Amino acid sequence: MSTSSNTFSRREALIIAALAILGLVVLPCLNAFVPEDSFFHVSNFAITLYGKYLCYAVLAVGVNLLWGYTGLLSLGQALFFSLGGYALGMHLMLKIGKLGQYKADIPDFMVFLEFPKRFPETGGLPPHWIPFHSFTFAAAAVVIVPAIVAFLFGWLAFRSRIKGVYFSILSQALTYAATLMFFRNDFTFGGNNGLTDFKFILGADINSPATKRALYIASGILLLGVYLVCRWLTSTKFGLIQRAIRDSENRVLFSGYATTNFKLFVFVLSAIICGLGGALYVPQVGIINPSEMAPDKSLEAVVWCAVGGRGNLLGPILGAIFVNALKSYATRAFADQWLYFLGGLFILVTLFMPNGIIGIPDQLRALRKRLTARQEPEATAASPATPNPTPSSPE
Repeated sequence: MSTSSNTFSRREALIIAALAILGLVVLPCLNAFVPEDSFFHVSNFAITLYGKYLCYAVLAVGVNLLWGYTGLLSLGQALFFSLGGYALGMHLMLKIGKLGQYKADIPDFMVFLEFPKRFPETGGLPPHWIPFHSFTFAAAAVVIVPAIVAFLFGWLAFRSRIKGVYFSILSQALTYAATLMFFRNDFTFGGNNGLTDFKFILGADINSPATKRALYIASGILLLGVYLVCRWLTSTKFGLIQRAIRDSENRVLFSGYATTNFKLFVFVLSAIICGLGGALYVPQVGIINPSEMAPDKSLEAVVWCAVGGRGNLLGPILGAIFVNALKSYATRAFADQWLYFLGGLFILVTLFMPNGIIGIPDQLRALRKRLTARQEPEATAASPATPNPTPSSPE
């Protein structure tokens, strides 16, 4: 599949359909209907772990839409991922009820931090938490909050013509500032510990196998939907302008297009995608805290895109799943050396696989063509020349 193709090829459709059937039908069935002592059984832990990988893949698609297709390297997409997670996490915290350690009507950390003294009129619950009793409001906040933050930041940055490495540094600074803010206990979001100990989601036990399967399937459907939307968007005239901005923004400006509006739209869309991924990540992992929005998390997402292959919608998905599966293994087997593995992998891809894992087949085909082209002249030079027949002289 060519990375520059604008048509939804039959081969690509078959690959997506096969992966969707495997991920959304086969794996959940192996978890629900196959006995635990069977070799083919997929455990509840594995289902949750795979769901986490899918949420990370959604984050990687959001990063790739911005970096791989528009040329904007943002080091702050983990912030939007976390904002979506906090929005749903607030609703989940309010559904714990009196099942917390303090048996109170408000989350435990609010009791511990003496919020009833700060907000006596609401029984200790900060006013901005009250609407999150509604799942509908929380679901809307998952989309709206990252979109608003991205719009404000992007409008200021793009209007000021900030781009390149300066945009990367500025987005990283935004993420770092937000991380410090969320670490504060008086910011009403749980401080260093964040939000955790969830009990219910939509009235169902969040730790039951059925709920875990449902969340995993929802993550797979979200990833599939995000892929299809991005595939459609990049196949339109908008996608052509998007890639033109990536390759030469000045030429696009001279052609009469307002590149600021295009970049702002993609930046907000990427933030929404990341926020949706974060919302489904939180109930599966069971916690959201400021460490999830730290700058190093955004850097990891960039590595996923580079390893998988940026500028290709399947590449970041493959990279996110591959790197996180490797991380799950390496942090157990080589806990102290994991960061060296990650750094070495990034260097290896940068030097020898510029198109990532998804580009390896094309690299191998190009290498084979070069070797074939080199061997043909050598074979011609090595073959003995055929002597010209000398005409026989007449008698």
